[in-house]
Amino acid sequence: MSGLKPLKKMKNRYYSILTLSAFILLLLLATGCNSNAATPSRTSAPAPSPATGAATEQPVTPSSSPAASQPPAAESSPAPFQAVDELTRKIAGMTLEEKIGQMLLVGIDGTTLEPEAKRMITEDKAGGIILYADNIKDLKGMVNLINALKKSNSANPAPLFMSVDQEGGKVSRMPKEYASIPSNGKVGRSNDTDAAGTMGKLLAREVLAAGFNMNFAPVLDINSNPDNPVIGDRSFGSSASIVSKLGVAEMNGIASEGVVPVVKHFPGHGDTAVDSHLDLPVVDKTAPQLAKLEWIPFQAAIKEQADAVMVAHILFPKIDPDSPASLSRMIIGDQLRGDMGYQGVVITDDLTMGAIMKHFDLGTAAIKTVNAGSDILLIAHGYENAQLARKALLQGVRGGMLDESRINESVYRILALKQKYRLTDKPVPVPDLTELNNEIKIWRSNLSK
Repeated sequence: MSGLKPLKKMKNRYYSILTLSAFILLLLLATGCNSNAATPSRTSAPAPSPATGAATEQPVTPSSSPAASQPPAAESSPAPFQAVDELTRKIAGMTLEEKIGQMLLVGIDGTTLEPEAKRMITEDKAGGIILYADNIKDLKGMVNLINALKKSNSANPAPLFMSVDQEGGKVSRMPKEYASIPSNGKVGRSNDTDAAGTMGKLLAREVLAAGFNMNFAPVLDINSNPDNPVIGDRSFGSSASIVSKLGVAEMNGIASEGVVPVVKHFPGHGDTAVDSHLDLPVVDKTAPQLAKLEWIPFQAAIKEQADAVMVAHILFPKIDPDSPASLSRMIIGDQLRGDMGYQGVVITDDLTMGAIMKHFDLGTAAIKTVNAGSDILLIAHGYENAQLARKALLQGVRGGMLDESRINESVYRILALKQKYRLTDKPVPVPDLTELNNEIKIWRSNLSK
């Protein structure tokens, strides 16, 4: 009989399990175990984009809450039941090197694709390129260079930002084949919103025809200091109302043609007496003083859903005595993103300018600006400078000076902007500019009347 005891115990355990299972089933039926029952809560995230890959009209909804301005940080393995959108999944599949690369917008040497430029794209994964006058000889050469740069990017996770400073007036990068566009100052004297909007459309069509997709314009600085060596007629005028009205019209005109506009130079470069290309300007104003003048055009642009803001290298010692605006958490994080509720992409002015290079180590500046809230670092000159900034960011994450979640936030904003504008690396043909040039001449003629 002793040999039957194990079997008897097994039967008793079996019936106990059956009894417990039946009890649980009855309990679930009694409490309503159906599709309307409570389910684990899901973390809010932006809605996935349409199947075409185009983003919704605004990838991030404005909010007065600083916390709401932060995109969801990509996780390598999301928690169960967490809502994860397309971009978050994409970021989770990117290497740290690819993510850091997306945050670099770099300048190159020469008028053709040189080995260092190609390496910055294929090996360093740079997410954007800026061309200057030295890179542009003629229309055909410019288009061929842009197409070659885009072709080099074929293995990378997102299309390139192909950017340029095409403001009109003295800051014009387009070659001689293009009809010229006058300065903001001339348009400002007309005080014509429609003319400013048309100007934006024409500028966008100029750069788009050559294969660019991002324009560092409009200038929203107020020309309030006659001793200013860097703004002058790049500004629409000396009043906040004219700069706001015409600047926003130009911004919307650029965006309407499918080019990313970048408004500049927050918090305002109009009251400086030093050229930041050469050294660090100092403006002895408080936040309330800036709010009464310099901030007004930027607040108007933010209200109109500005996609990207460039931050200037200007020291405001009464706000942050230690860091210029481009490196300041108080100015970028607390004021621009916090108080103003800005949720788009923040781009630094060129970090190789004298304002930074004479006073800061470039690697330290790179880490400071990302911790402050910047998304894209403009490194306009020097392959070795781009390498230094890249290595500093990589080491910053690996050494604990930068959180990878902070990197993910920036990459999310960058990819959302590229998706919104449906950027591609497709080559463009050398354009026939006859029609565009005629439209520019007619607009220019009407502006003079």
